[in-house]
Amino acid sequence: MAEASRAAEGLRAYRLIAGMWIRSTMTYRTSFALTVVGNLLVTGLDFAAILLMFSQVDSLGGWTLPEVALLYGLSATAFGFADLLLGSMDVLGGRIRDGSFDTLLVRPAPVLAQVGADRFALRRLGRITQGLLVLGWALAAVDVEWTAAKVLLVPVMVVCGAVIFGSLFVAGAAFQFVAQDAAEVQNAFTYGGGTLLQYPPTVFGTDLVRGVTFLLPLAFINWVPASYVLGRPYPLGLPDWAAFASPVVAGGFGVLAGLAWRAGLRAYRSTGS
Repeated sequence: MAEASRAAEGLRAYRLIAGMWIRSTMTYRTSFALTVVGNLLVTGLDFAAILLMFSQVDSLGGWTLPEVALLYGLSATAFGFADLLLGSMDVLGGRIRDGSFDTLLVRPAPVLAQVGADRFALRRLGRITQGLLVLGWALAAVDVEWTAAKVLLVPVMVVCGAVIFGSLFVAGAAFQFVAQDAAEVQNAFTYGGGTLLQYPPTVFGTDLVRGVTFLLPLAFINWVPASYVLGRPYPLGLPDWAAFASPVVAGGFGVLAGLAWRAGLRAYRSTGS
């Protein structure tokens, strides 16, 4: 009961802080619109690079352009939602170094909600829009015999992917309590992980695929469930039920990230400034 009350309090605090930043952003609507369009075009360069590759080859690691576009769209959309909601977590190290993190501790609101909503950037909608556009084209172009299970798996991949990426943001922020200047390390796993999943697992070494399957469960964002949708062999020969394990994996990873956050917060020592 206490945990549910705490969660509700955190959501309310997050909504209020994010709302404040949104109102501030919308004060300059033209600037906001241009920023969103710019963000959409810049993030679209990633897919432009894939298109350039396919202008020279017919397949990438045995995957066709629509199949790779499906991986890209799923990864980009899931990461976009996580980045929109928790992308500000990477500034935690700076707050710890300059002592401003202490001000969050004395406010009557959960610290995680305050850090997550800090400098809420609505311009990140451009990344989500671009990912959805690619995903929509891929779903229309890919050669798949659709069933109810496959149709349902598409939104499940996006939601669970956002949870896994969000958990990675939280875990990375927890690590900054120890390292204090680890934004680049955190970004290597969050932004780097998002880029990694845009390509088929067949182009990477087996050890790397094992790492993002069993250590950091990024493969359950799109590689494993998308293999089921496309009728392709699962990475590492995983069992058939693995395609439907994303909700369990996302929930478990979220719990671990929450525990890491609590441990980091308890270990925090003020700078004294």
